[in-house]
Amino acid sequence: MRRLIAALLLFCASAAAHAGAQKYEPLSASVQAALHKAVSDSRPSVSSFRTPMEAADWLGEMSRRLERRIPSREYRIDLLRSVHYEATRAGLDPQLVLGLMQVESGFRKYAVSSAGARGYMQVMPFWLKVIGRPDDNLFDMRTSLRYGCTILRHYLDIEKGDLYRALGRYNGSLGKPEYPNMVRAAWQNQWAYEKPARLALAR
Repeated sequence: MRRLIAALLLFCASAAAHAGAQKYEPLSASVQAALHKAVSDSRPSVSSFRTPMEAADWLGEMSRRLERRIPSREYRIDLLRSVHYEATRAGLDPQLVLGLMQVESGFRKYAVSSAGARGYMQVMPFWLKVIGRPDDNLFDMRTSLRYGCTILRHYLDIEKGDLYRALGRYNGSLGKPEYPNMVRAAWQNQWAYEKPARLALAR
């Protein structure tokens, strides 16, 4: 009986998510093609950090903040590297993406919302068909991040850079303040980051 209760609690924890439902909207052929290309590009071997020191500083600080939610250091660093790469690639602030993940899935890889959104970034399955990649797995870490960042970038472009409205579209709650405010609060209160000041070396 205890094992059954534990299994049910684990299932509920993994299934619950604070996601809404991204709305299906017909896209032009050119937009579909652009999104397909954005999602399909393979991840290059180069780092998204400008220097090894920048990588060490950012990963160290973000890893410390994420440790309570993801105990495995190896997986945590891999996730953070992927977040930084996919966010930077899409022209997004990596800390914003971490705030969105916190609100959307609570950093649960297998989270499923009541609307059916899946994974870390809570992407709706209809995007697989819209983008033309029906076999992609939205529970895969890098796939979820790639789709989520690409979709948020798409919404930002539609809304001409208005983050408030883009976040509303992402969550399927356009025009309502609660969700954008929650993401902004998580971004600013939990994930805001300033590069550490370093003393110049004497010559």
